[in-house]
Amino acid sequence: MPISAASEALPAEPEAWEPRDPTLPPRPRPDRPRRLRRLLRRLAGLAALGLLLLLGGLVAGYLLVDVPAANATAVAQSNLYLYRDGSQLARDGEVDRENVSLARVPLGVRRAVLAAEDRDFHTSPAVDPRAMVRATWNTLTGKGRQSGSTITQQYVKNYYLGQEQTLTRKAKEFFIALKLGREKSKDEILEGYLNTSYFGRNAYGVQAAARAYYGKDAHDLDTTEGAYLASLLNAPNAYDVTAHPENRARVLARWHYVLDGMVSEGWLSPAARAAAVFPEPQPARASAGLSGQRGYLVQAVEQYLTEHGIVDEKTLAAGGFRITTTLERAKQDAFVKAVEESVTARLDPERRPTDRFVRVGGAAVEPGTGRVVAIYGGVDYTRQFVNNATRRDYQVGSTFKPFVLAAALQHGAQTQEGERITPNTMYDGDNRRPVQGWSGASYDPANEDDESYGPISVRTATDRSVNAVYAQMAVDVGPARVRDTAVALGLPARTPDLTASPSIALGPATASVLDLAQAYATLANHGRHGTYTLVEKVTRDGEELKLPAPDPGAGAGAGAGAGSGGDAGQVLSREAADTTTSVLRGVVRDGTGTAALAAGRPAAGKTGTAEDDKAAWFAGYTPELATVVAMMGQDPETGRQLPLYGALGLPRINGGGAPAEIWARFTRDALAGVPVKEFDLRLMEGAEELPLEPPLPDYPDQGYEGPQRPRGKGAGAPKAGTEAGAATGVRERGTDPLRRGARRAEPPTAAEPARPGPPPAPAPPARAPAQAQAPDQAPVGEPVPSTVTPMEPAGPADGPLGGAPGPAGDPAGDPGGPQVSGPTSP
Repeated sequence: MPISAASEALPAEPEAWEPRDPTLPPRPRPDRPRRLRRLLRRLAGLAALGLLLLLGGLVAGYLLVDVPAANATAVAQSNLYLYRDGSQLARDGEVDRENVSLARVPLGVRRAVLAAEDRDFHTSPAVDPRAMVRATWNTLTGKGRQSGSTITQQYVKNYYLGQEQTLTRKAKEFFIALKLGREKSKDEILEGYLNTSYFGRNAYGVQAAARAYYGKDAHDLDTTEGAYLASLLNAPNAYDVTAHPENRARVLARWHYVLDGMVSEGWLSPAARAAAVFPEPQPARASAGLSGQRGYLVQAVEQYLTEHGIVDEKTLAAGGFRITTTLERAKQDAFVKAVEESVTARLDPERRPTDRFVRVGGAAVEPGTGRVVAIYGGVDYTRQFVNNATRRDYQVGSTFKPFVLAAALQHGAQTQEGERITPNTMYDGDNRRPVQGWSGASYDPANEDDESYGPISVRTATDRSVNAVYAQMAVDVGPARVRDTAVALGLPARTPDLTASPSIALGPATASVLDLAQAYATLANHGRHGTYTLVEKVTRDGEELKLPAPDPGAGAGAGAGAGSGGDAGQVLSREAADTTTSVLRGVVRDGTGTAALAAGRPAAGKTGTAEDDKAAWFAGYTPELATVVAMMGQDPETGRQLPLYGALGLPRINGGGAPAEIWARFTRDALAGVPVKEFDLRLMEGAEELPLEPPLPDYPDQGYEGPQRPRGKGAGAPKAGTEAGAATGVRERGTDPLRRGARRAEPPTAAEPARPGPPPAPAPPARAPAQAQAPDQAPVGEPVPSTVTPMEPAGPADGPLGGAPGPAGDPAGDPGGPQVSGPTSP
């Protein structure tokens, strides 16, 4: 086949192979638009699905995330305790917080916080999505803590959640903030924020911050101080200029930022801004805690609040209370100083094991108002937890005897021979003398050191704390009446061992120091009784709680001239109370309580010693102040009560020793600067102190067998260890140098006690040189004699405890019963 023919037989080349004309536009592919459309549709679908999922998640989160209960830290508050003058006494609780209402935060302070944290708070929504996204991104990328949250969100974090930086917490914060924005007002949220924010110095809330940095309440802050506190919210510890002076430049920059923001928002005038000076905060102080006396005082106040039904224990424990007490700082300090000088400084537990057992309790009450002005609970609350001022487990001893005398005078009681009882009535003071006229079991109490006194007047028996006389007097009055009189004066009816039997006179009852101070304050207040008070004001969240109404007897004033009947507060006739006071003045002048003369003021009081010398008491008063002091023995390991033999290096501890010394030192310092006030006494008929006889001759070899010489042992040399001579070694009779050698007129023989009446006309009384001075030249330590006015005896119905005398034994009809063994020493 020719080549040409072969060539003709080949197939033609396809057109696609022909080269494209570059001048022609490209031909579109027929499937690209469809694929793009499909992609766009898919992206739109994914976006819609994502949006739906997001919206669904938001809806689900809003519905599923409930507003939780407040976290424990947010609601925990401390209770703030204040002295009567408003200065801080103590704060209990681990969290330093005290909520205040928004109205008590000055407007300038509120605006300073808004300028620092959220200037659009009142107009913006509860959450800021952009800030939330930024905070989330910073958290995921590890760029640190940068919240940018609104005040609402910060409040949610403080109050409902916690401070952890997690996505879960951020999500919860978002939904809870949304709900709160719909459920609460802006003011409610701002108030919550101000009460939950941390300001440094362990201060939570603006009130605690105001106290911590400026020593004042939030409502007293000015705008510049508020601006500094607002600055602290950004970096509480770092911006404390007293703790970190190196950061002062940063602090000032932040403070200026806050004030400039207030100007830009129209909340502060340019002129005020220009005049603003940085308010230097006070130095940080270590937490006072409850050490020293603070814990005892808080404990006593809490007991008062709960026992009087002001607030229950559970609510009080939740905190948030602001409690203004009646306690006075100066008197508190005086009590601590008196105990330190008289007891603490003299303790030597290394050489004297008994010194390890020494405990001291004390309380002081204003007779006219019933206010407790000072309490001494122990050496240190963190070392000795039990409050020695409020405990009710030590016998009061012979400090109870004035209640027996007061009951006798109030009821016009008579002796077994039918003689009306007065301070000059004669009794048999022999040791172990069985009481007469008692239908119960036989009772024959021992006197101090088994001393016998023979015939002795009630006044002298009180000076020397003769148990035999007072046990018999309790029977003559009626033990039930004695008990009721003690309760009316102020001892709680539930006092342990306050049993209506002859032994009640010796003080087996275990009243507290504070209880006894209240009762003696009633005697000082002429028989008018007002329940003691430890609290003047209690508030919580700005709301004041209602306190018990004062008793009718309160507020009369120690010098008030209350009548003897028709007054609901007059639990004891004035004549009975004042006569009891006149007898107790003798105890201080020349009885077992002469150490109290060191107070340098007119004073009345009584010593007491518990059974086996486990406690020693001195209870006394001036017209302005009633104070009780007790020394107690207790094993620090087992808590067992122990005798005080050998404590302070003395053979025995009696009420006339260290307790009376503490009383005198405290009373002197507590009333320093207060004019000396005499007792204004209105005595019952027959209660006047009888003239004194000439001094007795001194027969050192064989003694003097006169009418007052006791018939028991020990008529010769003085003996150590008695109430009046615990520290000096002198016996308790005739120990006062102002009274030495002078005696009250008493009957010539012991066989036939004389009836009270006009004393025989003696020769001109010969007194010791110190007593011979004119009234306006009284010796140091012995004030001018009180003004006394004899009065008619109180009638059978005088006072609420009045009543016609009953038969001997128990005029009140008290049945016989088992005897209660009581203290055997005064």
